[in-house]
Amino acid sequence: MMRIGIGYDVHPLVEGRPLMLGGVSIPHSKGLKGHSDADALLHAISDALLGALALGDLGRHFPDTDPKYRGIASLKLLEAVYEKVRERGFAVVNVDSVVIAEEPKLSPHLAEMAKNVADALHLSLDCVSIKATREEGLGFTGRKEGIAAKAVALLEKKG
Repeated sequence: MMRIGIGYDVHPLVEGRPLMLGGVSIPHSKGLKGHSDADALLHAISDALLGALALGDLGRHFPDTDPKYRGIASLKLLEAVYEKVRERGFAVVNVDSVVIAEEPKLSPHLAEMAKNVADALHLSLDCVSIKATREEGLGFTGRKEGIAAKAVALLEKKG
């Protein structure tokens, strides 16, 4: 049995926060605002995995009202989501994702992001796709007000 899920996340850009995407600290004058480290890419991937299992979204499992998740690294959340996948007898087949950001330029960081995701999900690198795109000045991402990410994940029942 195969299951597919889709995830989407967005966070506003603010001064005074580090920019974390794909578990990578990216040099930039602004970072993403959120209760955790606000890693929109890892949140979208986590939501895709949860969605494939019909388990709701990340906020349902790790609410922003719970102080124990304040500032938590989203890689830890992704690893916890992976455990939910495994506990239900599934394996991740592949993940495809895209980050939508006008700046900074993300291409120098994509390989490290993919490695982080592959490691967290116990996948080979050829099963993780992370792309980046711009919206050419259109919308909130184009106006540099925030960063968005979309992801799709395919799961397969083991045994």
